[in-house]
Amino acid sequence: MKKLITTAVVAASLSLTAGMVSAADAPAPKSIDQLLQQVKTERAAEGKVNAKREAEFQAERGDKAALLQREKAALAAERQRGVDLNAAFLANEGKIAQLEEELKTAQGDLGEMFGVVKGEAGDFAGKLVGSNISAQYPKRDAFIADLGARKQLPKIEELEKFWQEQLFEMAESGKVVKFEAAVTDIDGNVVNTTVSRIGAFNLTADGKYVVYNSELGLIQQLSAQPDSYQVSTVASWEKATGGAEALYIDPARGTLLNIFTQKASFQDRLEAGGIIGYIIIALLALGLLIGLERLLTLFVIGTKVKAQAKNVANPGNNALGRILKVYQENKDADVETLELKLDEAILKETPAIETRISIIKVLAAIAPMMGLLGTVTGMIATFQSIQLFGTGDPKLMAGGISMALVTTVQGLVAALPLMLVHAVVVARSKSIVQTLEEQSAGIIAEHAEKRAN
Repeated sequence: MKKLITTAVVAASLSLTAGMVSAADAPAPKSIDQLLQQVKTERAAEGKVNAKREAEFQAERGDKAALLQREKAALAAERQRGVDLNAAFLANEGKIAQLEEELKTAQGDLGEMFGVVKGEAGDFAGKLVGSNISAQYPKRDAFIADLGARKQLPKIEELEKFWQEQLFEMAESGKVVKFEAAVTDIDGNVVNTTVSRIGAFNLTADGKYVVYNSELGLIQQLSAQPDSYQVSTVASWEKATGGAEALYIDPARGTLLNIFTQKASFQDRLEAGGIIGYIIIALLALGLLIGLERLLTLFVIGTKVKAQAKNVANPGNNALGRILKVYQENKDADVETLELKLDEAILKETPAIETRISIIKVLAAIAPMMGLLGTVTGMIATFQSIQLFGTGDPKLMAGGISMALVTTVQGLVAALPLMLVHAVVVARSKSIVQTLEEQSAGIIAEHAEKRAN
């Protein structure tokens, strides 16, 4: 009895644990048979539930297997895709490396090209700054200078603009145009006037040459114009409306004109000679004055002598007249005495005729000697400059060399006219003295003939 009760309790517990039939839902058994029958019934129901569950589990197991196969296939596909992507990655890495090499090569060519562009842009910017065309079209060099100083590769548009600027400069270099601009004179006054531009070579305004100062961006008059024969062509050229007209141009595009402004003038050359140079000029002036005075005096004396030679009977107040008076006063003397008297009279007249002539000769000799003295002095000054400052700056030696050369030239220039004047004066004085001697000899001969008869 106890065993049956225990079995029933265990069956009931299993039934309750499985959760298939609740003891509370079934009517309570009243006997052992009912309890046994209830247990059997519940076990049968539980078997059906378990069978159903097992069928469901079997069905789900098939689905899970299919899902597993599908996931395995997806995994295999992803693994294959990973292999393919890795192969594609490695292939792309190779292509990237190849393209990078090609890029480096292309950049190297572009870098070489850019180096050439930078060099050309720098040179061209310098040309534009000092170009006379920039006087009409200023600030053209800003873009070119920026292109030459840039570190990045230029764009195609910038290279085209650089090329266009070069073409524009070439085209304007072959044109002769006129434009209105402000011109600064040597006193700093600004005048608006018409400026003529001859290509890239010269600028002219108001009949004179002007230059473009690139540092100040101004058109300025030259502090000193070229020679007059060169400047004289500017006015006629500016007035010309057609045909051909002569004009001197600067092939160095204004450089020569600026150099000519530094050319030493006549006054500068005189000052370069220093005190010795002024002394040489004073000697030349003194010699020329003496020579002029002697020439005028001898001309007057010669004219009077010639007039007196035509009128011997009436002696006047002149060299020949005084000699004739001596003859008239000594007509009764013998020939020797008369000859001596006439020689004495000629000797008295000779100093007045030949006076100060020797001074001209002395001055002609002193002038080149003074020039030599200036040369030696200038060379000494030059050597002193070399000793103190070396030979690095030629301007330090220019003063001494100028003095050395200028004084030599001044001495020679002074000596040549003085020698010429001296020769003319001597020849004139000798001519007058010879005339007096001839007249004196004629008088003596005539007197001797009379004494012989």
